[in-house]
Amino acid sequence: MSDELEAPKVVDRNAFQAELDALRVREKAHTREGDAIAAARRRLPMVEVDGATPLIGERGAVTLLDAFEGRRQLIAYYFMWHAGRPAPEQCEGCTLYTSQVRELSFIHSRDVTYATFCQGPYEASARYRDFMGWEMPWYSAPRDSLETLLVGRRVGMMHIVCYLRQGSKVFETYWTTRRGVEMIGNSYPLLDLTVYGRQETWEDSPAGWPQRWGEGTGAHAYRSNGRPIVQWPRLNAGYSDDLGTGKR
Repeated sequence: MSDELEAPKVVDRNAFQAELDALRVREKAHTREGDAIAAARRRLPMVEVDGATPLIGERGAVTLLDAFEGRRQLIAYYFMWHAGRPAPEQCEGCTLYTSQVRELSFIHSRDVTYATFCQGPYEASARYRDFMGWEMPWYSAPRDSLETLLVGRRVGMMHIVCYLRQGSKVFETYWTTRRGVEMIGNSYPLLDLTVYGRQETWEDSPAGWPQRWGEGTGAHAYRSNGRPIVQWPRLNAGYSDDLGTGKR
């Protein structure tokens, strides 16, 4: 790494702590505002969704109601999919965020199921899931089902949608997309703690700070050497990225 990057000014420990203490006041206010927003989110109304909406899982045809796995709540991540395209051309953002979803037992302890709803065919997308080593429940949502589940929203974008089950009835309680899906992962929050941040061009950083990763909402921020960044460790470990499409 180059030693020529710009860096913060050097001060003594007391001066550093004074600046950090001032920032901490803002951080605590930010945390309290986040708590207040979450409280408002819990008070949103809800809308009924057809629990019989078809999905395809590892055992074949199932329904939205089945995806709850008997729990009261469901968080569904709607994974973008480019049908007929090889693994390097699949959604780099969805791949990044989904790769950060691992241990689900704590979520389950709150009576919540987490699942991925891929907006593409089951066979090819399940191959992609296996290539990436993901273990969360995985379903394919046919186009007609997506039109029902994402009514009024753009099919083909990443979404998080939260559902509540009351008996055999299903209700949608919240949804978000774009930067709202960052809550799935820890990579960006951790980078936000560092002096150079995300190193993306939209950030408000001092002059001379590295910002080589392009726009945060663009593919460039998530890709390296022609494919999603988080695919490389899987390839280096010898896993096949053949999706059965005839294109590799």
